[in-house]
Amino acid sequence: MNLVLVHDWVITIGGAERCLEVFHELWPQAPLYTLVYAEESVRRLGFEPAQVHASFLQRFPRAQKWYRKYLPFYPLAIEQVDLSGYDVILSSSHAAAKGVLVRSDQLHICYCHTPVRYAWDLTHRYLKENGLERGLKSFLARSILHYIRLWDALAASRVDHFIANSRYTARRVWRCYRREATVIYPPVEVDRFRVNEKKENFFLFVSRLVPYKKADLVVAAFNRLGLPLVVVGDGPQFEACRKVAGKNVEFLGYQNDAAVADLMARTRALVFAAEEDFGIVPVEAQACGTPVIAYGKGGVEDTVVSATGDNWEVATGIFFHEQSVEALETAVRQFLDWEGLFRPVVMRRNAERFGWERFKKEIATFVFEKWVEFSAGKKV
Repeated sequence: MNLVLVHDWVITIGGAERCLEVFHELWPQAPLYTLVYAEESVRRLGFEPAQVHASFLQRFPRAQKWYRKYLPFYPLAIEQVDLSGYDVILSSSHAAAKGVLVRSDQLHICYCHTPVRYAWDLTHRYLKENGLERGLKSFLARSILHYIRLWDALAASRVDHFIANSRYTARRVWRCYRREATVIYPPVEVDRFRVNEKKENFFLFVSRLVPYKKADLVVAAFNRLGLPLVVVGDGPQFEACRKVAGKNVEFLGYQNDAAVADLMARTRALVFAAEEDFGIVPVEAQACGTPVIAYGKGGVEDTVVSATGDNWEVATGIFFHEQSVEALETAVRQFLDWEGLFRPVVMRRNAERFGWERFKKEIATFVFEKWVEFSAGKKV
């Protein structure tokens, strides 16, 4: 089985890149094709630069910084990738990677982190948050997104089997592409975290400070509650959030992995207000024996077990069901009433369902079984 890897871009290291890292561990000789990459990042994932092949976008001005601005070129760029010498294409896609051209005698498996968010169900939010609701720029943006939607639906037809990172993503794959997806949860480095039963008096918010993460909502809620909140992360909303924060809110900016793990182990609870396709941070908190107060939509429906008052043998957090200050405030007050009933060992056990080795085994088994079926000439 001659396998090749395809990934959208490798610039920063996030959850999607951790999946790619596992793919490389499983198939270390497989080359990687991508739209654009940073050499330092691919080395961190274990690739030798000679294994990595970029599209023509790599030669565009400041490609490693402006790659998102080159969205209209993604379809053309990925379709120029020649994979004719391989039996199996394993794409890791949240944008264009699944759109590579394949022949009928090649097997294409796509690990889908999400359908293209800004082209599908988050289009109107994207336009609003970027000030593109009116005018010529709005017209151009809407036209480009319309084109991307059409191409993305066509690109999905080039995939033989979809894998989704959560049931939520699987539902979105069906909604956008009318394709079934097998759910294989992404890898979380659970062993990197320690359980700490002695919590300190602060709540924790860990995220890049961009609009959909709802940092402003969390800060506003804790301003009203007056409870200590530590905010970790940077981004375009950093200054705006800090300006409106009360004295009970502390901003630490970017912190390395070790510092974040230490904070997660010591905090009373992690606050998670975004609608994510999976969301690794809540799993990491649970690996520390720390409860999660989360907006109950998206990947957290798979990763967090909301307390009902009588399910402490499985409960790992509390959900709020509206992204509003009032709903989050109510959830925090409920947590204060139930805080002593959460069991760190239960949260750790729940987090271990998402471990690194489990992901490796499930991906390897899936790819091998589909290749055996394909080789035998069975319908895929």
